[in-house]
Amino acid sequence: MLPDHLVNCSVAGGVVVPHFLGEHDHPWLRSLLDEYERFVGQPQHDLDARLRQPLPCEAPPEKLKLAVEILLRAQRSRRTSAPVPPRRARAMVFAEAAHTSETSLAVLSRVAKSLAVTVGELRDSLFADLPGERLVEAPSQSVSATELALRTNLALVQRLLFRARALRVDVEGHTRPLVRHAKWRGLICTVVDRSGQDGASLEISGPFALFRNTRLYGHALGELVPLLAWCARFRLNADCVVEGRCRTLQLATGDPIFPAAAPRQYDSRIEERFAREFRRAAPEWDVVREPAPITVDRTLIFPDFGLQRRSDPGQRWLLEILGFWTPDYVSRKLTLYRKALVGNLVLCIDEARNCADGDLPPGARIVRFRRRVDPAAVLRAIGARPPGAS
Repeated sequence: MLPDHLVNCSVAGGVVVPHFLGEHDHPWLRSLLDEYERFVGQPQHDLDARLRQPLPCEAPPEKLKLAVEILLRAQRSRRTSAPVPPRRARAMVFAEAAHTSETSLAVLSRVAKSLAVTVGELRDSLFADLPGERLVEAPSQSVSATELALRTNLALVQRLLFRARALRVDVEGHTRPLVRHAKWRGLICTVVDRSGQDGASLEISGPFALFRNTRLYGHALGELVPLLAWCARFRLNADCVVEGRCRTLQLATGDPIFPAAAPRQYDSRIEERFAREFRRAAPEWDVVREPAPITVDRTLIFPDFGLQRRSDPGQRWLLEILGFWTPDYVSRKLTLYRKALVGNLVLCIDEARNCADGDLPPGARIVRFRRRVDPAAVLRAIGARPPGAS
């Protein structure tokens, strides 16, 4: 998490305006990356000294400090890279020096020989775990000026959200991964139907609304931001405490934020296997991974699949697989489905769940399974003839 003094923003009319890095910053960002690359393999303090001097391209001081922090953050998070573990190197050299009056070079030579390394490698290892003495390492993947700018912008937004009291995110498309992340990371979140509009709204409590575990919660909330890039459209409004007063932070589709890795298409291997096997077993049926959510009590349920016969669009079923989830989650999900009174629902329930018939939504077609959901059983449940059946 960024320190407060690096948060580069301004306030205009009660709205927080992050000072994002854009294409106009790319020239000096490329110079920064070139300087970093030039110092790979040298002690960190040498790079730090160079970065305290002007770059070949003029750079805004506040933006430069922020970009340097992001560039060096990955370096600090890595384990120390040295030919000999620094503590072991120091212990052996100091122990050897304590029993001889020889020169330091002679001591280093003898210890290096016993470790099968060169004197230079041993010398580099002695204090390689000290921040300023660590050797600058090349990035694990090549970083462009564009990527560094986007990562810097993302870190800035995440730090501002760390000071949020509450936020609302209106989204269209790929809503399910956002809701899944919020639930798994323990965010205090309500999913609200947008009254006939496309998409949904997530109303989330911010870290400043809590009394404890705010740091952990703030990190979990920040992880939600890069997922927004995969939504067709989004708008985020957050009430953040900035300069001692509550301000509004606004983000929307198109803002230059580094995206997360593509969301997983399936929540579990059971779901992935079912989709693959059902497509093979019933080629005349389409399998839709993320059908439209169901509205109940102003919240939304996200079925796992939609099944639709291609030749007859009227034959359409929603399918939910209740397998690896916790008992509390299954209970809440079944309660919502009972209230929704969905008539075209297939529930695939893991036999280990031991769900009583009274717990199940009235009218739902039930398929019980163990380890895998049988496509033929699903087809029988919806009154379709399984392949090969007479």
